[in-house]
Amino acid sequence: MTSRTAAIRYARALLDVAVKEQADLQAVESELSGFVALFDEYPTLSKVLLNPAVPVPRKRAAVEELVKTLGMSSIVGKLVILLAERDRLGLLPELLASYRERLLDQQNVVRAELTTSEPLDPARAERIRQSFATVTGRTVRMTSQVDPSLIGGLVARVGGTVYDASLATQLQKMKDRLTERV
Repeated sequence: MTSRTAAIRYARALLDVAVKEQADLQAVESELSGFVALFDEYPTLSKVLLNPAVPVPRKRAAVEELVKTLGMSSIVGKLVILLAERDRLGLLPELLASYRERLLDQQNVVRAELTTSEPLDPARAERIRQSFATVTGRTVRMTSQVDPSLIGGLVARVGGTVYDASLATQLQKMKDRLTERV
């Protein structure tokens, strides 16, 4: 089983338990995010907990102490301790990302990334966001960025679907059709 697959399974289980226990799903995400941030803030801690030469019982004891010190909820605390017991703490970043995706899905929210050749005025961006909300039937969280290489038009990634209405792509398609016939 790949690490991504394992992280997805742990994230699914975490969300299922949190829903069953009627826990605050955002608080669970926040606690998990805080624990993952410890690895970035304290590289020595990360090296010790992710080092295969360190015995698992020591990792478990260290994680138990961290859980107590941080005052983590039982749901997240038990998960982190379980990961330490199974020497799978390296899954935490992927697990967090997967949990966030599942949380958005649970809340009926979809992410949209909009790339345009020039900055959009807020009213137009809002109309585009509403259009995606109508198409998907979900609440849309949209981020936008500018890429002048598009020449004109836009590229939107909504969930797993890409809508490419950029002038650069249209010109490339036209070029491909013209050179194909020659």
